[in-house]
Amino acid sequence: MAPRRWRRHSGRLVCVTAGVLALVLLVSAPGNAAGAGRARVGDSPVTGPSAPPTPRGPTGPVATPSPPRAPTRPPAVPAAPGGTPVPARPTPSTPAAGGADPAESYPAFGAYLDYGPLGMARIAWLSDWLDGAELRVGHTYLPGDRWSNIEGRPNFLEAWADWRREEADRMFVLNVPMLERNEEGLSDAEVRGLLRRGAAGEFDRHFRRLAERLVELRLPDTVIVLGWEMNGITYTHRCGPDPENWKRYWNRIVTTMRSVPGQKFMFDWTPNRGRDAIPWTECYPGDDTVDIIGMDAYDQPRGLSFHEQVTEPYGLRAHVRFAKAHGKPISYAEWGLFRNGDNPEYMKGMLAWMDKHKPLYNTLTDYCPHGVWQCTTNPKASAVYRSLLSGRTDTTPNPVPTVPQPVPPKPTQPVLPPDCTPLELGTWVEHWLGGKLCLRLDWWSPRR
Repeated sequence: MAPRRWRRHSGRLVCVTAGVLALVLLVSAPGNAAGAGRARVGDSPVTGPSAPPTPRGPTGPVATPSPPRAPTRPPAVPAAPGGTPVPARPTPSTPAAGGADPAESYPAFGAYLDYGPLGMARIAWLSDWLDGAELRVGHTYLPGDRWSNIEGRPNFLEAWADWRREEADRMFVLNVPMLERNEEGLSDAEVRGLLRRGAAGEFDRHFRRLAERLVELRLPDTVIVLGWEMNGITYTHRCGPDPENWKRYWNRIVTTMRSVPGQKFMFDWTPNRGRDAIPWTECYPGDDTVDIIGMDAYDQPRGLSFHEQVTEPYGLRAHVRFAKAHGKPISYAEWGLFRNGDNPEYMKGMLAWMDKHKPLYNTLTDYCPHGVWQCTTNPKASAVYRSLLSGRTDTTPNPVPTVPQPVPPKPTQPVLPPDCTPLELGTWVEHWLGGKLCLRLDWWSPRR
């Protein structure tokens, strides 16, 4: 809803009101959007994660696997009434032990830090904590409570558009729900009905409007994580109740958004790791409408080692092989700690896995219980993450079309007639004669 225009009673009242509104907008974020790794079939109930705390300030150098020193929180600037303090930007710390080798090339990475402008601002603060590491990926979610928000509500995406346009090689990743009331626990019967309506085209207009808005904001190359974790049980846009209509609906959305002039979207199909409620292969909509095959890969269920997360049915190895078979790059839009607590072995394993298999991008979910910077309850995993990523930059340049350079032709040697002996007259004479002078020495032969 557009803000009301209040009649001016006094200049002071207007200024105070505008200041308070600006601060409230800065620290507020859309509600009812995505929650990371909410539930898997067979998991025991857990208390949902609380709101992300104020980010920690930088600590001194740490070495794996020793936990970091007690965090020092930066002073906060004054908060809006009833709002959350906005953390001051921490100063860079010295390089951590075991930091990245600048000569290597690494996949683009980032973190989910908050929905709105505060999440965008925290990218630079997290980079400082990682000693200047280059976070090229910004990641946020559209709220899934109502269609007007899924269309990209006014004043929500502008800050992200500004951030994306500051550097040509940045990547903007946007999770887009396929249905409204996305976290309201609708029954399978209700979901089936909605998927049928979507497959019939009833909701096309919402996604056309979203595509138009992204193009208007000069975000035509957005990576769209559409209908994520569809093989689970958390979201209304889940696949299990009707896989065939889910796939038809996905294809309609992608076709609709690609029809908007100026778009260059990349559609990222991202299930949960593991079988979950339905094997994720049964939800694959086809190569024509999928650009990236992603996976949300949290440290769950309880007691499952990282090696088992690789080798389990529909696990990390199956994901990489599936993407290769379909000729698609991979991604990890969501990953982080979860059911196994502060687990440095998972953190080491996941970072090594991504360095080996080179996803197009990855973004850590950085709030409790998943994160390592804004969440103070995971000091061991935090030490691993910081020591391995500090100072890391992406040294792989963006592809640049190469123009073939003409190859000069090799000089051709003159073909001499048979039985002819060339005379060596020097290069200057041969230049004016146009070649070597050939003298027939058999002219007097009695055979002629």
